Amino acid sequence: MSEKKYSKQHEWISIEGDIATIGITKHATEMLGDVVFVELPEKGKSVEKGGQAGVVESTKAASDVYTPITGEITETNQSIVNDPATVNKDPEGAAWFFKIKIKNKSELENLMSKADYDKFAKENSN
Repeated sequence: MSEKKYSKQHEWISIEGDIATIGITKHATEMLGDVVFVELPEKGKSVEKGGQAGVVESTKAASDVYTPITGEITETNQSIVNDPATVNKDPEGAAWFFKIKIKNKSELENLMSKADYDKFAKENSN
């Protein structure tokens, strides 16, 4: 079973073994509005925790997508590049952004549970 965690930059991360799937949260899509463009990292690229790994643009703003952990990009979701509106329809499911081979599992300890993230998002949305 996969475990889902959340970052303060509004990314979610789902862990299965040593592979993490990363996307942006429903809360992030609500703040952004209609997503019109997505840029993903290259497969094979090494990324550092907290580093910029993609871009999402909406009718309201452009925002960087950060990686909550260090690792190597193993896969990207080209379907959201072809149809960016998918990000608004299913942000925490079919609209994942990329997958990473986890370099250091201890980095996961600093991420939030769903309940903690929901509280954080509510407190920081005003």
